[in-house]
Amino acid sequence: MRNRTLSVGPDDARCEGRVGEVVAAVIAGARRRAVRDGDTQIDTAHLLHGLLETDPEVREVFPGGPPQVIRLLGYLVQRVIGYGLRWSGTVEVSRAAPSAGSGMAGWSPAATAALDAAVRRAASRGGSRAGGLDLLAALVRDRECRAMEVLRRAGVAVEPLVTALAVENCQQSTG
Repeated sequence: MRNRTLSVGPDDARCEGRVGEVVAAVIAGARRRAVRDGDTQIDTAHLLHGLLETDPEVREVFPGGPPQVIRLLGYLVQRVIGYGLRWSGTVEVSRAAPSAGSGMAGWSPAATAALDAAVRRAASRGGSRAGGLDLLAALVRDRECRAMEVLRRAGVAVEPLVTALAVENCQQSTG
């Protein structure tokens, strides 16, 4: 039987004031999912799952529309029932993320880096808190994270998604 608790609780104090309500809900869902799945850390796949469930703007930005979002959610559910068992008990590794020793307690380095990048993206357009699209843009920027593996396995064409997120960011910063 797998351990059903995070090795260390997520460092939510570093999130306060940096994220909007939607991303706060995504983080809460990711934490619950990690605990339920017996994972030791919140990773980028947990965050992607939460974004798809919580944020209608995130669902709308996928070039494949609702069928692609449904396929993605199917892959993420499969993770819970066995697809992701090879990830269980391992730290999410990505060259784009800081080393395993840095970041927030209870978060994978890649998830910490994604949250930080989302906050920077929001600030670059004059936003005070990261939203769901900011977090999604940060996830797709790290081509080696678990969220990207899920996107690739679900057949998501990532370049059109990156383009759609860039256009959305430009519209928000000028609008």
